[in-house]
Amino acid sequence: MTQVNNYRWVIVAAGGLLGCIAIGAMFALPVLLVPMSQATGWSRTGISSAMTIGFLATAVGSMGWGALSDRFGPRIVALCGSLLLAIGIALAGLAQSLIQFQLVFGLVVGLAVAAIFAPMMAAVTGWFDTHRSLAVSLVSAGMGMAPMTMAPFAAWLITRYDWRTSLLIIAGIVLAVMIPTALLLRRPPALDRQHDAAGSANEPSDMTVGEAIRSPQFIVLMLTNFACCATHSGPIFHTVSYAIACGIPAIAAVSIYSVEGLAGMGGRIVFGVLGDRLGAKRVLVAGLFVQAIGAALYFFVRELSEFYAVATLFGFTYAGVMPLYAVIIRENFPMRMLGTIIGGTGMAGSLGMALGPFAGGWIYDTYASYGWLYLGSFGLGLGATLIAATFRPFAKPQPAPIGLPA
Repeated sequence: MTQVNNYRWVIVAAGGLLGCIAIGAMFALPVLLVPMSQATGWSRTGISSAMTIGFLATAVGSMGWGALSDRFGPRIVALCGSLLLAIGIALAGLAQSLIQFQLVFGLVVGLAVAAIFAPMMAAVTGWFDTHRSLAVSLVSAGMGMAPMTMAPFAAWLITRYDWRTSLLIIAGIVLAVMIPTALLLRRPPALDRQHDAAGSANEPSDMTVGEAIRSPQFIVLMLTNFACCATHSGPIFHTVSYAIACGIPAIAAVSIYSVEGLAGMGGRIVFGVLGDRLGAKRVLVAGLFVQAIGAALYFFVRELSEFYAVATLFGFTYAGVMPLYAVIIRENFPMRMLGTIIGGTGMAGSLGMALGPFAGGWIYDTYASYGWLYLGSFGLGLGATLIAATFRPFAKPQPAPIGLPA
């Protein structure tokens, strides 16, 4: 038992590292955007659209990879995703036309990243009976390190090499780091013993996958995650542009995003601890409400110090709530289908992430202002809060009366 308790933290570390490299490789694109546009003549809009395609591909792939993880375990899925990610990034660096780049980077890289998130969240929640919220939050925190590790690395590369060589080097890093790390993954011990003894008393052990994805609990979690991600995706993508429009210098404006990222690191840990102590659903509902307030506050800020203050609150909450979905799923659904269910909610979240950048651009082009973006995000945040509040755990199985057959 001691070895199991110790090895579960290896799973946490592996999950955080895999997520950091995978997400960081995908989000290297904004760093390479300007050099790519200058070198190729491709429009920034065209290059950026590869990210939108990537989010959509991640949405499509999340549930499928999660189901494969349930059947074959997280190791083989993470290995396949890592290899696919390296191939996609390398081929993107060789693309000779914009449409080739969009399809390769968007579809292949987006699908590959989907192979990491849901399987890792399912694996980690299955390994932990106690400190589950904290464990999932630590994996999420590792993923959140991507903007502070891979993005600066990509920025360093582009000062020394062209964008094609930079992408090839990133592909090499993916292979060198992610393949050995994926080999450390193992199924949760409860699944190796072919039972769900470590599960929650709430989970109906005889539930089929079809019944699970039709259940009100699953639908509520999907709708909540969609509205939650749609709430923060627009502000994440457009706040730097909004700050520049307010007269803040570009270099200072970019630092607002860094403040959000740093605050998010703390939010993941704090929300994880609170989730273990107070209950994941209760903390999720409170966090979603604060996230909505944070989005609305951007409407009123104009000075850099004000942007920093709101970015701290907003980043702390939007990053903090994200790991709690996996915890709630672990507490309510059989362990044998965690990858599928987490993948389904991740699909909804990716669709929400794809909405914000497009909506924010349309709002600015239409009204020459980002005001309605933040007001709309506030409304979506309130909607996410109300939807989450309706979540009800599955009814606990009732024991048979003493003296009667079960």
